[in-house]
Amino acid sequence: MTVRVVLATHNPHKVSEFAQIVARTRPDLEVIGYDGPEPVEDGVTFAENALIKARAAAAHTGLVALADDSGICVDVLGGSPGVFSAYWAGQKKDARANLELLLDQLADIADRHRKAQFVSTIALVTPSGEEHVVEGVWHGRLARAASGAGGFGYDPIFVPDGQEGTPRSVGEFSAEEKQAQSHRARAFESLIPLLEKL
Repeated sequence: MTVRVVLATHNPHKVSEFAQIVARTRPDLEVIGYDGPEPVEDGVTFAENALIKARAAAAHTGLVALADDSGICVDVLGGSPGVFSAYWAGQKKDARANLELLLDQLADIADRHRKAQFVSTIALVTPSGEEHVVEGVWHGRLARAASGAGGFGYDPIFVPDGQEGTPRSVGEFSAEEKQAQSHRARAFESLIPLLEKL
C-alpha cells in the first residue's frame, strides 16, 4: 500500500531530490509537494524552522508532513550562513548571488581553513501532533570556484570529504551519487525507523 506524505516546500528541486532519496529505501512512500500557504520561518535553528514548516503542512493537508531545513555551515564564519543560507545575499533568495558572495567572503582564506558542512534537519509531524526531528551532516570544504552543472544552491562549490582520486564538487556528482551521500540522505536514513512506525 502506498502512503502519501507531503514535503513542506515550494522548492521543486527539493521535492525531486527528496522523492528520489525516498524511492531508494521506501518505494511505498509517495512524496508530494506542498501547495499551501508558506509560513514565516522565524526560527533561529534548522530544527525550529523545519518544525514550523512541517506543522503548517500537516495542518493544511491532513497528511503526515516532512520538512527539511538545511544549509551550509562554514567553520571560519562561525557556522554561517547556516539558517540564512537561502538569504545570504538578500531576501530575493538568489542562489547564484549567495554562492558568489560566499566565495568572495572567503577569497583570502587558505585551503586548510575552508572546512564546511552541509546540514539537513528533517522534521516529521503527523496530523495528530506527533513530532520528530532528525539531522544529517555532510562534511567537506569549499572550493575556490564553482564547478559542475549538477545539483543546486551551494553544490558547485562544496567538495565532500572522503573522495578517491581527484576531489569533485557536488555540482560534478551524478544525481545518484548525491542521493546516496548527501546530508538529506543521511537525515532520511535516521527517519526510516520513525516512518515504519506510522
